[in-house]
Amino acid sequence: MIAALMLTTFNLCSAYPVQYEEGYADLQHYAPLVAAPVAHHHEPEPYDPHPKYSFNYGVKDTHTGDIKHQSEERDGDVVKGQYSLVEPDGSTRTVDYSADDHNGFNAVVTKSGHAAHPQTYHAPLYHH
Repeated sequence: MIAALMLTTFNLCSAYPVQYEEGYADLQHYAPLVAAPVAHHHEPEPYDPHPKYSFNYGVKDTHTGDIKHQSEERDGDVVKGQYSLVEPDGSTRTVDYSADDHNGFNAVVTKSGHAAHPQTYHAPLYHH
């Protein structure tokens, strides 16, 4: 029964008129598009023999506990700055730093405040 059904389907498909055409005759070939090179003219960065800057910022997000501050200044080849942050235990870490050609980089780290550790609670022990 299945063989007869398959044979009938094959015969019906074979009897369907199909017209073949030259589908690729009109295909045209083009050269790939390439962008023309753009001439870049780079001016040399201006050189400042005695750079100066200063900045500071702070974050106080009580929702996440992200509390920090930084400030820095540069005068020629001497950089000085400080940053502080509140540690997860509640204490504050402060770093004072400086850098120059003669002394290199130096940092002094101090901690202030009291560390607050969460209290641990144990489940009661039951004896039978």
